[in-house]
Amino acid sequence: MQNDTLNVTPVHETHNTVDRRSNISRKELIKEYVEHSIPVILTDAAKDWSAMGKLTPDFFLKNYPNLSKEVKGKTYKMSDFIPLMLSSTPDNPSPYPFSFNIESYCPELLGDVKPEIIYGKCDRVNHPLVPRFMLYGTEVYEVFLGGNGSSFPKLHIDALFLHNQSTMVYGSKEFIMFSPDQVNYLYPSENAPKFSQIDVLNPDYDKFPLYREAKPIRVTLHEGETLIFPTGWWHTTLIHEPCISIGRIHLNAANWDRYIKDESFIWKQRSSFMALAVRLYGGVLGKVLNLQEKF
Repeated sequence: MQNDTLNVTPVHETHNTVDRRSNISRKELIKEYVEHSIPVILTDAAKDWSAMGKLTPDFFLKNYPNLSKEVKGKTYKMSDFIPLMLSSTPDNPSPYPFSFNIESYCPELLGDVKPEIIYGKCDRVNHPLVPRFMLYGTEVYEVFLGGNGSSFPKLHIDALFLHNQSTMVYGSKEFIMFSPDQVNYLYPSENAPKFSQIDVLNPDYDKFPLYREAKPIRVTLHEGETLIFPTGWWHTTLIHEPCISIGRIHLNAANWDRYIKDESFIWKQRSSFMALAVRLYGGVLGKVLNLQEKF
């Protein structure tokens, strides 16, 4: 695994909250948040999504009962998972993450998560010059379903140095986040440096004493809200009620080079030729997109 995880654009101060903004333009989003690698909650960016009020537990149970997902070595059908999700408690939480790729399993739902929320000067993920094979190892659009008491198993930064977007279409979810400048308190794993060794919900201070100095931001994302945060922000989630969210990755000039390097590394496990192609094409394409965005 590559060891350049910590080479992220630093923030210049430790934040203790995440702004909630409404009616913000893309220009304002870029100038105030994107350029400074600061997360933000957009309260109304998804207000026109038909997913709101449509993508409920009952909807998935009725329309995708046989869709299955393996969680921690056990496979669950949607028809089995939804009852577990609705009856989940902190003492007996439902399996998590129960998630799936929208483009692969239910592409007909893509129209329900538009208009797109763009984190940058253009949508590089869906740019016609960025083929889907260059996004190998990640999901572009992903549905996450969870129940009360469920939590993401690891504190982490997202794969391939991708920026992240999470929109709640049903219920709410708590995010626990740490800014990039706190990495020295978070004990990244030597073999998987995008993952922390810390169990945020039950930290072992004897084993990880510096974690006492870490300053988490805890914020609840409510139905209809969108959290956008840049790569380098460590995060995990804790769920207090049945919820459904839509995850979406983002690329822009800030994470492009690190993304191409990591994507090439992933491809190298399968094909040296493809790894080289991704690296060369990605390098040239990055310059083309930078020029396009400049004008």
